Amino acid sequence: MDDLGDFTSFSFAASGSERPVYRKGDGPAVIVMHEVPGISAEVARFAREVSAAGFTVFMPHLFGVLGKKSNELSRIRELAKLCISREWHVLAENRASPIADWLRALARRVHEEIGGKGVGAVGMCVTGNFTLTLTLEQAVIAPVMAHPSFPLPITRRKAAALHVTPATLDNARRRIRDEGLSVLGVRFTGDVLFCRAARFETLRRELGPGFEAIEVPGRSSKLHAEPPHSVLTVGLVDKKGEPTREAVDRVIGFLRERLC
Repeated sequence: MDDLGDFTSFSFAASGSERPVYRKGDGPAVIVMHEVPGISAEVARFAREVSAAGFTVFMPHLFGVLGKKSNELSRIRELAKLCISREWHVLAENRASPIADWLRALARRVHEEIGGKGVGAVGMCVTGNFTLTLTLEQAVIAPVMAHPSFPLPITRRKAAALHVTPATLDNARRRIRDEGLSVLGVRFTGDVLFCRAARFETLRRELGPGFEAIEVPGRSSKLHAEPPHSVLTVGLVDKKGEPTREAVDRVIGFLRERLC
């Protein structure tokens, strides 16, 4: 059990919702948005690594467990809850979930406090698509989409969709063209359940040279007994030369390039 005792916390209210946000570190601001089943021990480990690299991490608790090690049962249980939540539209193709408005407000608040060049945002799994929506905020200049999983890929069309509005894509393309914005995406090549290759093909087509893709061989996942999915957390083999380790290093390098 990870009690997050080395983080401070505060409550943030916006868009009719109030949630705790865990904070750690100094330097440019990076919002770390957790995956299912919540702020797991593995997500907290990643947040600490980002903090240790010289950033102020802001990690909102959006749902689910806090500090427990991730397991398949808890992931399924929390995903089922999201499917019936009003704040999460898990099948939406051309719009984001309502909770994205709360996250945009958090990005504004973080930048007002920390300042600097801008804010980084790392989304994972069910929050992976939100980093693209967050680029509607001018302050968000380092978006990382880690295995973005919405809309849930129950059809071929949904497997290729991005869970963002057309206006979000227009804005991202404009910022890529006019400001040099870059979006980093990370996935396992063997992810056949949630983040299939079709979604990254859509990102390449829509964002062009503004999209950098890291596609890690599925066989390199720590969890060999199930389809690979979470590159930065439960699938990480934390050893030099491992593809998952190199992916984490690239994410941190990307944040440095954009924010420092």
